[in-house]
Amino acid sequence: MTNELDDLKKRVAQGKLSRRDFMGKASALGVTAAAASSMLAKTAAASTPKKGGVFKLGSVGGESTNSLDPATYASQVPFHNGRQFGETLVEVGADGGLTPKLAESFESSADAKTWMFKIRQDVEFHNGKTMTPEDVLQTMERHSNEESKSGALGIMKGISNISVDGGSLKVELNEANADLPYLIADYHLVIQPNGGMDNPGAGIGTGPFKLEADEPGVRHVYSRNENYWGDAAHYDGVEIIVINDATARTAALQSGQVHAINRVEPKIAGLLGRAPNLTVNSTPGRGHYVFIMHADTAPFDNNELRMALKYAINRSEIVEKILQGYGSVGNDMPINAAYPLFDASIPQRAFDLAKAAEHYKKSGHDGSPIVLRVADGAFPGAVDAAALFQQTAAQAGIPLEIKREPNDGYWSEVWNKQPFCASYWGGRPVQDQMYTTAYLSTADWNDTNFKNAEFDDLLVKARAELDTAKRKEMYSKMGYIVRDTGGLICPMFNDFVDAVSNDVMGWETDPNAELMNGYITHKTWLA
Repeated sequence: MTNELDDLKKRVAQGKLSRRDFMGKASALGVTAAAASSMLAKTAAASTPKKGGVFKLGSVGGESTNSLDPATYASQVPFHNGRQFGETLVEVGADGGLTPKLAESFESSADAKTWMFKIRQDVEFHNGKTMTPEDVLQTMERHSNEESKSGALGIMKGISNISVDGGSLKVELNEANADLPYLIADYHLVIQPNGGMDNPGAGIGTGPFKLEADEPGVRHVYSRNENYWGDAAHYDGVEIIVINDATARTAALQSGQVHAINRVEPKIAGLLGRAPNLTVNSTPGRGHYVFIMHADTAPFDNNELRMALKYAINRSEIVEKILQGYGSVGNDMPINAAYPLFDASIPQRAFDLAKAAEHYKKSGHDGSPIVLRVADGAFPGAVDAAALFQQTAAQAGIPLEIKREPNDGYWSEVWNKQPFCASYWGGRPVQDQMYTTAYLSTADWNDTNFKNAEFDDLLVKARAELDTAKRKEMYSKMGYIVRDTGGLICPMFNDFVDAVSNDVMGWETDPNAELMNGYITHKTWLA
């Protein structure tokens, strides 16, 4: 009964259960009205934000090669680092809307080709320097530079000119784009002093926490920014501890070593959720676990071979056995029903061994091993998913060979370098951003080396199209192109599965990314 009551109290604190419903459920468990009222009073006290304490996060996705330079962020730990010390001009809310951040307001011209972002005047960097529109301009210029190798480089390609206009940043586009503010919210575009031109990896920004210790692959420590311009976070500090091993990460939470963990493995999520001292939160969104082929590298430069592999993977089996219900079947494109202009009429690709064998024969492949590189750090269950893929591919006569790689160095040495590997994407709020970041021919993060002139043309035209029906039709055509000619094998869309100690109050559901879109340290507090 104690566990059930703790769960009820937790739901009340999270706003998921009314006082009336709590009293009814508590009574059914044999709790008197007086005792239930006392519990509610204590719960209400716990749900009032409190200052203090150090929040400890146990996170997968940390490597010894990690940098604090926002341009380089490619995995979970760097992403969470950026959320502590850095901020962007705008941010995407849990409801999909846009909220001004370091830009106090923004507006566009009637044709959506010119955008003005009014920059806040009351913001101080951690080094004591007052943020200016010039800092914002230099940030955008750095991420526009090919040499930066920025994850936001694809986003910046459509910009013809950036300048300071009084207290505002003026962004002029080659073509109209009604979604530009969503692109500017990209987590790589952290505003830095002098744009990060001097030392982009210094970890200096405007965020609610200041860097105290940077030990890549081990831990990152932050203290409260006492001069923060906005609503200050509740914690005195944050410690991000790199725990790539799933078992060790779970044990750290259960023992109280950390307050929250990411990437809970679906196969243990149900069991873990029954523990009395923690809660497992599963949030559907736009994230997807994938296998990616470089479409310009042999043997994957042959679309017949790519199609053979796409038909040879049993998506339903992988969702069932790997995700354990915490996700849905994918369709070899990065877009699902979470996107507002999703086309549900695009046929779902079926598992078809006969078609897989047919395409493989047409490819003329010489029968040598096709090497798929995987690591547990790519996504939870990646190694097991690859094994299932290997088994079904073999049934179609396709010689798939699995090469297991170490977690450390995976994102710097394997992803976006090796021609066939496991990966993941957290998704983006709108289709334009997702496609621009990873499928535009010139995008630095085009991790399938997908280059299609028709696709690029449609992407540009869709940005400028203000008629929703016409825009949806364009995105539908783009979905077909990626699905049928690209190097993406997308067997599944994953839920974000996080686990949090019951000492942590203020949890909010956010479908944009794991752990409340990385804002768990901003919005929660300790009971």
